[in-house]
Amino acid sequence: MICMPNNKSPYISLTGCTFLYYEFKRILPVLMSADAERLLKEEVENNQILQVNSRTSRQRFAAEFRRRYAAVPPHFWNEWQHWSEAGQRTGLFYAILKAYKLVFDFHVNVSMKKWNSIDHKLTTDDIQMEFNEISAHDEYVDGWSAATKKKCAGSYLTILRQTGLLQEKSDELSSVKLSLEEAAYYIRMGEEWFLEACFLYPYEINEIKSHLP
Repeated sequence: MICMPNNKSPYISLTGCTFLYYEFKRILPVLMSADAERLLKEEVENNQILQVNSRTSRQRFAAEFRRRYAAVPPHFWNEWQHWSEAGQRTGLFYAILKAYKLVFDFHVNVSMKKWNSIDHKLTTDDIQMEFNEISAHDEYVDGWSAATKKKCAGSYLTILRQTGLLQEKSDELSSVKLSLEEAAYYIRMGEEWFLEACFLYPYEINEIKSHLP
């Protein structure tokens, strides 16, 4: 089941697309093109770049990649191309946080609170509890099936693992280490909160700031 967006709700489901770093990196030049719409349609038909067998999947991925690309200013992607893979993965997570309120709420209300507590282990049950809270205040999300909610929770955990914020075997939260240049970008853009979302401690953020001109 793919839940279509509802105009009265800020939430959309995560069932259409998870992290897909390599696919996004391949399609980014198309997204940055002045002729992006036409080129994306051609890619959905011809599969020259995405290398995804199913046309339905390519169509879905193209729509979600457009959403992520548009969630941040165009100059972000100019910078993104010059970062390390770890920096790019983290940057893609930043765009995902901007694009999906569901991911943002999961991260701020569950994962960041977990990181600042003694228990750093994150499970599907933790996410389901946040889902219950969201459902209590959002009729649209409340109408999602249990299977859709479970898939969304799983997609969020996959996104964290692919970003490097969740250990694969232990399900323990883990901070992401960015280069000074990569981390400084968010501070310069007034987005210091994102470094906290990457589980950097205040002293680490202050250390980065101390190196800024």
